[in-house]
Amino acid sequence: MTTYDLLITNARVVRPGVDHTERLDIGISGGRFAAIEPRIDPAEAAEVVDAGGLLAFPGVVDAHQHWGIYNPLETDADTESRAAAQGGVTTGLTYIRTGQYYLNKGGPYEAFMPEVLERAGSRAFVDYGFHVAPMQRSHIHELDLLVDTFGVTSFKIFMFYGSHGLHGRSADQSSFLMTPEGETYDYAHFEFVMRGLQATRERHPDIADAISLSLHCETAEIMAAYTAMVEEAGELSGLAAYHASRPPHSEGLAIAIASYLAHETELPAINLLHLSSAKAVEAAKRMAAAFPHIDFRREVTVGHLIADVETAAGVGGKVNPPIRPRSDVEALWDAVADGTIDWVVSDHACCRAEAKFGDPADDVFLAKSGFGGAEYLLSGLLTEGPRRGLSYARIAELASWNPAQRYGLWSKGTIAVGYDADLALVDPQQSFVVRAADSPSAQEYTPFEGMEHTAKVRHTFLRGRRILRDGSIVGPPTGRYIARPVSAYPADTHGVAGRTAASRE
Repeated sequence: MTTYDLLITNARVVRPGVDHTERLDIGISGGRFAAIEPRIDPAEAAEVVDAGGLLAFPGVVDAHQHWGIYNPLETDADTESRAAAQGGVTTGLTYIRTGQYYLNKGGPYEAFMPEVLERAGSRAFVDYGFHVAPMQRSHIHELDLLVDTFGVTSFKIFMFYGSHGLHGRSADQSSFLMTPEGETYDYAHFEFVMRGLQATRERHPDIADAISLSLHCETAEIMAAYTAMVEEAGELSGLAAYHASRPPHSEGLAIAIASYLAHETELPAINLLHLSSAKAVEAAKRMAAAFPHIDFRREVTVGHLIADVETAAGVGGKVNPPIRPRSDVEALWDAVADGTIDWVVSDHACCRAEAKFGDPADDVFLAKSGFGGAEYLLSGLLTEGPRRGLSYARIAELASWNPAQRYGLWSKGTIAVGYDADLALVDPQQSFVVRAADSPSAQEYTPFEGMEHTAKVRHTFLRGRRILRDGSIVGPPTGRYIARPVSAYPADTHGVAGRTAASRE
């Protein structure tokens, strides 16, 4: 009888908080790391994989994706989870809400979430969970239901939806959001969501650390005014025009408003999503100093770190908030390096070409917002990060450990005994040129087309099972819905029925 289901030998193990890599063998049993030692006898394992000195990173926890936004959820769960696995992602947290896009329906989450779970089903190649946005007043009364029944512990507010739709100005908010007649999606609603979520935290003291609110911080009124100015002037085009139409101070103002509302409502767990500019970072730091009792976490996307308005491949790079000029990119890297940024995500939102581009195709204001990128998350960090002094351990914190800790995925995010055996084997010296045609995503283009990355994910393992071999997806989908929070040593993480009381280890 063997001790391990799988033994990975000769790996250079990268772990958050450990400044050096160690050449170790990794024994896996029952989907978890069972032993990590300098040498483990291969005779003790049913299967042996020689890592050949490749880096072993914790499986990436991509905490910001959008499955089902432009394609059916069941389609994205398949194709876009393949793209995630190609990038070393083993867990994806995807945003979901009522209204246009996603399931294209309103109503209560009690009826909405079962359909979400059924559509995603057993189609994903990576583990996954959902963040949920309370879009209408009645959703605030469903927060406990979402936590207790569906294992959702993270929630979202889209601050710019006041006078903007997903892609630009929108005069018909209720139709876009599919909210009840007479209700508005505005600062008052945001306040009441915060009050409701804090009440839910107080009713769940044992798992309160896992319950948080994330905010997309842009100011609708500022964007509406600047969009009109940019279009009237007609001097800018492409991504430069879109950047100017959603100026950085719009982010900063929204961050200040969100932070004061968190202070007013005594909600201490706030995540500031996809900061894209120097002004956004400055505002986030000022608010942290002003309200030290609030536990702010700050996020950036790999897209905002590796592309700017000049280097992104055209209008396909339209996203909210916009890709910015190089000076903002460098400011984001400074914030990553000094510890201001807590994690890096993809904001993956597959939008096929026939849906993405308007007529004419080069009009950025007619294009839809968002693009894929999970397949480049780890390689992008490993290409640019070390050039800027980031250690492998810091990259593991940004890509895996920190988001797992914040979002109640406490069985994930590191390579240690008892944790889910999620890992990526990476060659830090294998360069490749980004080509959309090489991705399993259904998206036919990428704003990163032609960029050279100097590290490549070779193999990805989910709970000890290989899902990527030499860059290609293998086997049937085995990703599971993860109801949160889960403890670091879960008895079962196979879904809602397997939830355990969570506690930090």
